[in-house]
Amino acid sequence: MLLARVIGHVVSTKKDEAMQGRKLLLLRPLLVDEANPTQFRPGANTIVAVDSLGAGQGETVLFCQGSSARQAAGMQTLPVDAVVVGIVDAVDVLNRTIYPEAKPAKK
Repeated sequence: MLLARVIGHVVSTKKDEAMQGRKLLLLRPLLVDEANPTQFRPGANTIVAVDSLGAGQGETVLFCQGSSARQAAGMQTLPVDAVVVGIVDAVDVLNRTIYPEAKPAKK
């Protein structure tokens, strides 16, 4: 599984019949920045993934790729390479919460 941020969605009116009614999300994988492990840095790739949970723009999600993606519920017979399998509540690295990001104090 990999972490990613939902950065958009894809609309495709013509597609494989098995994919009808499936929501497609545009994901930007997230990496823990080794120089500053208190935050994520975006990866270079953009991934199109089937949304199996109802994730939305700006959310941080878990996704699977390749043959693992087809192991998600209801995906076994679909021509998919990436599937959102979790919506992230929190991420801790080295005993520090890096997601959700701390909000600045109001003045």
